Amino acid sequence: MLVGVVSDTHGLLRPALLTALVGVEHILHCGDVGDPAILTALSAIAPVTAIRGNIDEHGPCAHLPATEVVTLAGRDIYLLHDRNALDLDPVAAGFAAVLSGHSHQPLIEHRRGVLYLNPGSCGPKRFSLPISFVRLTIPKEDALSAEIINIV
Repeated sequence: MLVGVVSDTHGLLRPALLTALVGVEHILHCGDVGDPAILTALSAIAPVTAIRGNIDEHGPCAHLPATEVVTLAGRDIYLLHDRNALDLDPVAAGFAAVLSGHSHQPLIEHRRGVLYLNPGSCGPKRFSLPISFVRLTIPKEDALSAEIINIV
């Protein structure tokens, strides 16, 4: 299963992101959406699971959950906006992956059999950080694999 992982759109939906996501089977948004129209546009490509980030705590995206567990291709994936707020043991919980945003810094890391993933930001440019998202491949039995895609 091919999944698009995005975060920190901050109300900006880049046409290049929409083009790059064509063909994914599900989209995960790790918070700081900024505008619900972004989720509507993404859902025209594939089903979307989204959580709120710190900028979403008030306003039109405040209804989004703070965390979410989604099962894709038989694998449980935990979404939270700020990885520093992780208050559970992903191994004990049986999660294949922990996905977060917030830092705007893309990261792919494997620890104790769990994939930790931050797609970076695909919204407004910050400092010298890239504009990016992740293509996540979820096989039925092997380890998950991820690729950071720079879109600008």
